[in-house]
Amino acid sequence: MTATALDIIIVNYNTAQDLAACLRSLLAAPPARPHHILVVDNASSDGSTDVVRRDFPSVQVIALGRNAGFAAANNAGIRATASPMVLLLNSDTLVPAGAIDRLCDRLDAAGAAAAGPRLVDAEGHPELSWGPMLTPFAEWRQGRLVRAARRGDPSARARVEALTSTERTVDWVSGACLLVRRDAAVAAGLLDERYFMYEEDVDFCAALRKGGGRILFAPAATITHLRGRSIGGAVPRQPSHYDESHLKFYGKHAPRWVPWLRLWKRLRRRP
Repeated sequence: MTATALDIIIVNYNTAQDLAACLRSLLAAPPARPHHILVVDNASSDGSTDVVRRDFPSVQVIALGRNAGFAAANNAGIRATASPMVLLLNSDTLVPAGAIDRLCDRLDAAGAAAAGPRLVDAEGHPELSWGPMLTPFAEWRQGRLVRAARRGDPSARARVEALTSTERTVDWVSGACLLVRRDAAVAAGLLDERYFMYEEDVDFCAALRKGGGRILFAPAATITHLRGRSIGGAVPRQPSHYDESHLKFYGKHAPRWVPWLRLWKRLRRRP
């Protein structure tokens, strides 16, 4: 029997339709290397697990008894598998033929600990899915560019296109599609489960870098990301979860900013 080389872990919460589309894309043109697909379900109420078991019998399902959050569910998947490479993949993604193989090839060629592909939206516009370590200025600068690109500003879109067209070493890549070596993930302590949702990918990449690992942005692989739909049909950013994770991130990595961030968040919420 050929040993499995890659585990694909998909965390799901009430996204049965998108999850089915994601799995169909994976099974229509599966990676060439031996692989295993695992769905970790965060106590969905929309019949997601029934859909997977009925329509995708080759896919393993772990049904958690509660909504444990994105980091904890991914960790459950990592602990339940054993392949040397692990792909963390959102349920709101569509994977074209060859994309995962190209991502794995680039990870191997670069000797990186983790890698992320070029993510594009449903219209094919690239997402700025990598960045520098978070600081208030870095967040402001990147956020300003991303918002302008989403509004359709031609110069912003051209800038994002340029930034997502070249392979480079980065501080973090998006957890919507993140390939990592298992030994590096384990050495980093897996994802920090104090994050329920948001910032866990930036924190995880920081832990990988602290252990000497390189983070690679690899646009040779392109995957469609239907942004925001993997959180159960809610808006792309839930303020309470985001604010909580944001403050936890800065409390862990740059605590001097926490009082100022708390003040800014209070002022922002005022009518």
